[in-house]
Amino acid sequence: MNDAAPPGPAATAPTDAHARRGPPVVVLAPGGTIGPEVRYVRSERARHYRLTLRRDGVAVATIPRRGSEREARRFVAQQRGWLERAWARQQARPRPAAVWTTGAAVLWRGEWRPIDVAATGGRPAVGLGPEVFRVPRLDGDLRPALEAQFARRARIELPARTWELAAATGIAIRNVTIRNQRSRWGSCSAGGTISLNWRLVQAPAAVRDYLIYHELMHLREMNHSERFWARVAVVCPGWRAAERWLKEHGGLLGI
Repeated sequence: MNDAAPPGPAATAPTDAHARRGPPVVVLAPGGTIGPEVRYVRSERARHYRLTLRRDGVAVATIPRRGSEREARRFVAQQRGWLERAWARQQARPRPAAVWTTGAAVLWRGEWRPIDVAATGGRPAVGLGPEVFRVPRLDGDLRPALEAQFARRARIELPARTWELAAATGIAIRNVTIRNQRSRWGSCSAGGTISLNWRLVQAPAAVRDYLIYHELMHLREMNHSERFWARVAVVCPGWRAAERWLKEHGGLLGI
């Protein structure tokens, strides 16, 4: 999830309908340090100017169909304070190690856990808190081996939990699939199939359950209307806290 500033006023200045990007702009953060790059992108569907900060640290200013780049730059200038604060928060967040070696911290079950060598007396293994994972070797990048094990656990744990919550809420489902999605945490079909991202096993249990409830409620409301969110609130009163966690940490899991 990306951070987003409040939308600007509806555009009135006419312009061409071809999508294009303006030149990137670099703004100054507090203290004179370099802040995020700002890219200008036109959208045929947008009704307002919009400024978002992507997880990669690039800010995107959306220009509505009848808007102008000049007005977009003025809007960005008005939102400069918000952008600086959002960028500073993003820079202060923990960042996962690019290479997972012993001693590196990994987000597991919602907590940062160091990769410790586990004393098993047999094959190489590492521990993340109380949980132990077999690995081919202890040197080099452990990420491929660990993520493969995370995905295997997800294929066992997530369907079982989904069926359990479906039964508790009285919602009929037909199938649960675990996928390697890169842009979403889950989805559902009108036919009753729930698809979940295996990375949910790295999230706290409350966040995992919220995502499952979210997809289950879509089987009653296939939209994000007020009625949908009211249904979510009934079965998952803490959904807002779960959304905040996803917004703050989802990028650390690649979503």
